[in-house]
Amino acid sequence: MPDDPQFAQRYGALASRDARFDGQFIAGVHSTGIYCRPSCPAMTPKPGNVSFYRTAAAAHEAGLRACKRCQPDAVPGSPDWNLHDDLASRAMRLVHDGVVEREGVEGLARRLGYTPRHVTRVLRAELGAGPLALARANRAQTARSLLAATELPISDIAFAAGFGSLRQFNDTIAEVYRATPSQLRAIARRGRAGDAIAADPATPLVLHLPARAPFDGAGLMRFFADHAVVGLERGDADSFSRGLELPGGRAEVTVRLNPDRAGLIVTARLARLSDVPALSARVRRMFDLDADSVAIDEAIAADAALAPLVTATPGIRIPGSADGAETLFRTLIGQQISVAAARTVVGRLVEALGAGPAGARSFPTAAAIAEHGAEVLRGPANRIATILRVADALADGALRLDVETPAAELRAALLALPGVGPWTADYLALRVLGNPDVFLASDLVIRQSAEALGLPGSARALAERAAAWTPWRSYASLQLWRHRPARSPRRPGPE
Repeated sequence: MPDDPQFAQRYGALASRDARFDGQFIAGVHSTGIYCRPSCPAMTPKPGNVSFYRTAAAAHEAGLRACKRCQPDAVPGSPDWNLHDDLASRAMRLVHDGVVEREGVEGLARRLGYTPRHVTRVLRAELGAGPLALARANRAQTARSLLAATELPISDIAFAAGFGSLRQFNDTIAEVYRATPSQLRAIARRGRAGDAIAADPATPLVLHLPARAPFDGAGLMRFFADHAVVGLERGDADSFSRGLELPGGRAEVTVRLNPDRAGLIVTARLARLSDVPALSARVRRMFDLDADSVAIDEAIAADAALAPLVTATPGIRIPGSADGAETLFRTLIGQQISVAAARTVVGRLVEALGAGPAGARSFPTAAAIAEHGAEVLRGPANRIATILRVADALADGALRLDVETPAAELRAALLALPGVGPWTADYLALRVLGNPDVFLASDLVIRQSAEALGLPGSARALAERAAAWTPWRSYASLQLWRHRPARSPRRPGPE
């Protein structure tokens, strides 16, 4: 509808070929029967021939196919799934993780706490497609990525992307892209010689995951390297390695910064190829690849006090969580002690209770910590008691730390546990859920950084000032953390 303000804004982005909007919406051109990314170099269509969609699945449902010229699927994903905490956004996090393939629509609805009919109705109303269509589009996008970046046999790619049969795979690729898998592989590789990885069984799978520029990948690598626990993780300025527990089993994963473009190169040894969608989704969340850095930086820099921080560190990202329960335990252990001391304590816990060979162990399960944690943990008795209570709650299912959990629900569940305070609950919402609008006003380092910039130093006054940074207060928190005064401690104060 050309008179609609949102239509006008999106059409303006399409007409100017603005790459900042790639992945945030899709332009469907009904006169040609294709859908494109906003930056597509093709001639701008007339407004009356264009419809805009939030997802590729909605464009497929409208009978459109992907443009072979701009390859709209080969872009970072939408930041909406973390920006909003509604049912549709939480459902999309699970769709990208492959839940529909593993558990069906019934399993998706069960994890969201609604009936399949209600979830389907909401997704169709909000996103233009139901869960099966959204999962199908996600499978097609995963397949396109694997065809472009690997020499895996086409039959292996079909099952890695989550298709139930080779025939289903071929039919979907033909319908979505109007091409065979072999043709799509050739199209996707245009101008990208050298990116493909040989299909040697001894060679791990390699994925290229794009990010929306600017991307402070170096800052993320530094964070993960600084917090790396011996026996569990390895990190340096350019790479980070650890094991990830995926639906099909444990994967050994190494993430490197892509030297040629904003994004990551992920090398993984998987227990099952069908874990590729889950691997991609979890690494994208862990490195916050889908964040709209241009919008975030512009909003934060509008405050003159924060503008120099944004200039110094554009594209700052949320360091996400490899596992929610692990992040909670490590947060509780690390309070009021240095990062180095926390690494030592967590390392002892991993060595004593983690499974696997030395040098490649898994973080202990909640059940193992509940049963044996008192024998290994050292420190104040009240902190150990809190950790054991949390372990009991996780082990018996009373507490869940899943990406589909609403932020308010997660916060309430954590605060209901004796010994867990507001800082911990908010920090978990930031790290585990990737919530973009958490401000840790009580954090000592953040308050000291704020004072050094001439901002209010008290928690209440600073929180009031931070209201102007909504909905990007998490990123403002990270900027203040990053630019801490030289002598500031690195851990939060008591709760």
